Amino acid sequence: MTAPAEDTVAVIGMACRVPGAADAETFWRNQLDGVDAVRRYTADELRASGLDEETITDPHYVAAYGHLDGLAEFDAGYFGYTAEEAARIDPQQRLFLEAASTALADAGHDPATRPETVGVYAGAAASRYFLFHLLPSLPPAEWEDAIPGNPPDFLPARVAYKLGLTGPAVAVQTACSSSLVAICQAAQGLLDYRCDLAIAGGAAVISTRQNGYRYRQGGSLSPDGLCRAFDAKASGMVFGNGAGAVVLKRLPDALAEGDHVDAVLPGWAVNNDGAARAGFTAPGMDGQAGVIAEALACAQADPGSIGLVEAHGSATAVGDAIEVGALRQAFRTESTRFCALGSVKTTIGNLDAAAGVVGLIKAVCAVRDGRIPPLRHFASPNPEIDLDGGPFYINLDAVTWPESHPVRMAGVSSFGLGGTNAHVLVQHPAQEHGPRPRRPLPRFRRERHWIEPMAPRGEREAE
Repeated sequence: MTAPAEDTVAVIGMACRVPGAADAETFWRNQLDGVDAVRRYTADELRASGLDEETITDPHYVAAYGHLDGLAEFDAGYFGYTAEEAARIDPQQRLFLEAASTALADAGHDPATRPETVGVYAGAAASRYFLFHLLPSLPPAEWEDAIPGNPPDFLPARVAYKLGLTGPAVAVQTACSSSLVAICQAAQGLLDYRCDLAIAGGAAVISTRQNGYRYRQGGSLSPDGLCRAFDAKASGMVFGNGAGAVVLKRLPDALAEGDHVDAVLPGWAVNNDGAARAGFTAPGMDGQAGVIAEALACAQADPGSIGLVEAHGSATAVGDAIEVGALRQAFRTESTRFCALGSVKTTIGNLDAAAGVVGLIKAVCAVRDGRIPPLRHFASPNPEIDLDGGPFYINLDAVTWPESHPVRMAGVSSFGLGGTNAHVLVQHPAQEHGPRPRRPLPRFRRERHWIEPMAPRGEREAE
């Protein structure tokens, strides 16, 4: 049993640009093939990026990062910007503007010719470009003019302005869970008739240099540049840059208007861990279990119907054990090994504010095509995780969705530093859906718009 159609939201368009993939379908093929898109840099590449020899030879420096090709490139003319204006825009906002435009085209929607009210719900990471490139390059007298439009607060408003969208434009800032919380907000806004169509997602540029990081024992970053979610050797993650967006619509409206439906969202939930955890930055098992249970109840879904959980999967021994413990608490079932665990962080790194939407795009493709991608860098389970006696298992190769699940359904989790948790259920649509719209996707010109940093040492220390 699942939620009735009138309480269900359809995913009718998607777009992403992530390490190793310039679009959603390439990203999905990489997931099925188990491609590890985290880049490992040679010493010569590090020198070319501006790193000094002391850093390059530092045994604690890890030369790995979820590198996004063409980070400085943007089609300014397509969006009506001059080259000078484009150089003053946070690349996170450029990435999301292109992703939102592509997702709308993928949905077959042209805001210039369609009367629907379109909302934008999105989040971004702190703007390193603004702090370490833009402000140091400008005289203090021009700082005030540079501030509007660059902080993450302005991300959805920029999209609404440039694409002519008149629905709610809401910035969502909950750290790593930002974009999945934005999807929950967008879905609820649709059911509350705040808009007819919604773009939701996020962007993150955690490093403008994209050349690695300094490992600190006891921190959350991996000592060898490998993200081993749920593995006995899990020791941290790697950050990456990227962006993603989905277009959502009330399912009855999508069916009535012949939209192509990739998947439906029958349930979602957002909560916070509160004080029931070891510290402000620590995860809380009860909070995570609660948000998963609430999403399942919202969808009227039996946990036994879930074939895949795209987990937060941050690859820390404690965090992974808490997450699986919370999942088992929420599922409350004696059945074993019916639900695969996945984590996109093992292949592209942690995309911070964009992590949730990219995980959701992976889950949408999985239920759409009936395929479950492999989990990378897994050899043996974390000893604190009992996989043999619980509902979850790890698959090391891409597999066909089990026939024991007549309806393909997945869960997507994203947990933000500070305790804001989100969980979304993704299901293959039971109803027939329309053909993929014929509207061509934008072909952006790749022109470099970048202000070189004047404070490289400061940025390196901050990252």
